[in-house]
Amino acid sequence: MANILITGGTAGIGRAAALLLANKGHRVVATGRDTDALAELDALGSNLTGIAMDVIDVNSVTDAVAAATQWFDGKAPDVLVNNAGFALVGPLECIEDSEWERQYQTNVLGLVRVTRAVIPAMRARRSGKIINVSSVAGRVTLPFFAAYNSTKHAVESISDSLRTELHPHGVQVVTIEPGAVKTRFGSLEQAQIQNWIDAETPYTRQLTLLKSFHHELHAKGADPTSVAGCIVAACEHPNPAPRQVTPLLPGAAFIALKAWLPTRITDWIVRKLTGLDKAGVQ
Repeated sequence: MANILITGGTAGIGRAAALLLANKGHRVVATGRDTDALAELDALGSNLTGIAMDVIDVNSVTDAVAAATQWFDGKAPDVLVNNAGFALVGPLECIEDSEWERQYQTNVLGLVRVTRAVIPAMRARRSGKIINVSSVAGRVTLPFFAAYNSTKHAVESISDSLRTELHPHGVQVVTIEPGAVKTRFGSLEQAQIQNWIDAETPYTRQLTLLKSFHHELHAKGADPTSVAGCIVAACEHPNPAPRQVTPLLPGAAFIALKAWLPTRITDWIVRKLTGLDKAGVQ
């Protein structure tokens, strides 16, 4: 049985992972900002509790980690699952600085704040796991997803560095890379794309085509429980693979194409897959 702290644990992949882990006998603290959702988690069993945390607020992070440690009977988390995040979608030209800053404050610096809060105890006892939920989008990039995709590229780089930094101290770092998943995440992205279409920017035709591709992609996406299962396996395995794509296909195929083919070819493939090769010049 492990003590596990999950950020972004009130919905989607994070909530599914919290429930699976608690059902398997682990003690789980799921954090988030939605107080109603946190209360619902509290009512689901003695192995699971919800604690408020806003990852962009260092004081909130410090207080939540302290509260989690207290709930774990004074023991620091054995495993941290960094899952909190959101997707900002739209033309790079049109997204304001404040929105870019909010994206990075949450997806990148939020992860750093929580990780920094748990490392000292893990390092002191020479054991622990940090599981960072990245994305296939941390290895490949879609048009109009520059803000979100770049944060996941940052998570990949941070994880690679941290894995080597913490290895001598007995702390493992794992990166989970989901593809498209059937959660509220996809519908929120769809809404953003539609908002940009309605705004009548110079990118309206491209965004209209992207919306159709995006809808089909997420309609065929994985169930969040299957992705959560990958997180559970990483929590429980004594020596988990440091980077895991889930589901393996088509995500691993996209990553391989990006890694091995010339950029002109991969750009053409992206345009064909998204339908943007039909956009033309407005």
